[in-house]
Formats: sequence, C-alpha cells, structure tokens
Amino acid sequence: MADSFSALFADYLWLKPALAGVFGAIIGSFLNVVILRVPAGRSIVTPRSHCGCGAPIAWYDNVPILSWLVLRGRARCCGRAYSIRYAAIEALTAALFVAAWMLLPPIQALAGCVMISGLICASFIDLDHLIIPDGLTIGGALLGVALSIALPALHGFSSEFWIADALRSLVASLKGLLIGSAVVLWIAILAEAVLRKDAMGFGDVKLVGAIGAFCGWQGAIFSIFGGAVVGSLWVALAWLWRRGGGAKMVPAQTAEGEATELALGVHVPFGPMLAAGGVIHLLFARPWVTAYFEGIVTLF
Repeated sequence: MADSFSALFADYLWLKPALAGVFGAIIGSFLNVVILRVPAGRSIVTPRSHCGCGAPIAWYDNVPILSWLVLRGRARCCGRAYSIRYAAIEALTAALFVAAWMLLPPIQALAGCVMISGLICASFIDLDHLIIPDGLTIGGALLGVALSIALPALHGFSSEFWIADALRSLVASLKGLLIGSAVVLWIAILAEAVLRKDAMGFGDVKLVGAIGAFCGWQGAIFSIFGGAVVGSLWVALAWLWRRGGGAKMVPAQTAEGEATELALGVHVPFGPMLAAGGVIHLLFARPWVTAYFEGIVTLF
C-alpha cells in the first residue's frame, strides 16, 4: 500500500501538496471554532457554526478560504462584515501542513501537523485573551508523549526493535518536556526578580514543555531563543509601524462574534513567539540544531 502511494505521488507531483493543503484548510476551519469557543467555555461540537446575527451558516458558505473570497467577507444572511482572520487561519494551517508533508518524513509530518494545530490554537487564544488553556499545553504535552511512544520515528528511532525504540523515544520526549519547561520557568523567575513584575506567564512554561514533548529538548531550547528572535523582530516592526502612524489593535467581527484583530504596533504575548520558534525548528532547523548541540556535547 505504501509503495502504491509513493508511486502515485511520484507520477503526480502536485497531488501530495494539494491533498495536504485541502486537509490543512479543513483543519484550519475547525481551529477557528476552537479559538473562539474554548476560552468562552463553549462546546466545540454544538451548536453548528452561526453568524453573529444568530442565523446558521450553510455548508456552502462554510468552505474554507473560498467562502470568504466568494462572499467578499460578508455574511450572506445579513450582510454584516466578518474578519479576514477566519480565512487567514485556514490559509496558514494549509500552508504549514503542505510544508510539513513536503519537508518531513511521513511519521514526523503526521505528528508535526498535530503539533502545528495545537500551536495555532494556543497562539491566537493567547493573542485574544492573554491565556493559553491547559487543554492545549498539558494536553499537548501528554499527546506528544503518547505519539512519541506510538511513533518512535518522531524522535529519529527506527530500528527493527519497536519496544526499545519506543522507550528511547519516550525518554527523549520526557527530557524535552521537563528540560524545556524548566528552562522557561527559571527564565521567568530570574526576570521577575530583576524586573520586579511578572515577565512571563505560566502558560508559556507549559507551552514549551509541550513543544519539547514533540521536538525533544533541543527543539524546546530552540523555541525559546528562536521565539525571542521573532519577538525582537516584532518589536522592531511595531516601532516602525508606530512611527508611521500605524493603527492599534481593534475589535473585528467574526462569523460567531467578536475577536481581536491582529495588527502591528501593539503589545503581544510571548506564546505566539514560542510557537513560531517551535514551528521553525520542526520544519527547517532541526538537523542543524541537533548537530550544533551534539558538537557542544563533544567538547565536554
């Protein structure tokens, strides 16, 4: 079966990214529901998606990305505008799923898509509410550990002895969870002592632990410092935006209510930066980050 799929993808090079993109956009549509409903304590299953005016959204008006383009960002039922963020999250998820399946081996791509989905939800909830729900951090960490046991190739173990590989992968996942969260916790403690105010939320500590469960301790460490670089770039862009008279963050209408529209020139939490660092490690940086830390180890 695997050989048949490999042959099919080899004959039709566009098929794999197309399938990954469509699946990613569908998952992105679901992530929009999670982002809006979970912080409010509402079910992500019922009721079905509805407009801000209360009217249910028909299935043909709920097609990821395309519906927003066809309707030009306005609800068919009442004509009210709703945020482009819906389509943007669907497009972002689709693009990252395509990148995962094109750049990573199948096992890592599959687990990576799970990780990416959780990080997207955590990032936008953190942007909107300055919180990261435990279901995404603790739940994500537990899921990362479980996938590490079931799929040892996630951490690079792929010998003929599955049980031994599963144990090694479990250890790698737990090391990533514990080391990553411990480093962020100590950074937060030291920063609070120096600045005499909260410098980082405990949700960030748990988020890095979840990243480490998927990516190992090297990925967790990279997400911290990679996130700091992303945050520095954000600050620089925000400064330039403000000097140019950029707008502040304003409420924006979504299909199910009101959410905060992301814009430059405003303070944002660190969670999205950590998530960006984790995704960069997953998709691009893992080989050279691993080689870098292995080189350091050999010095001692």
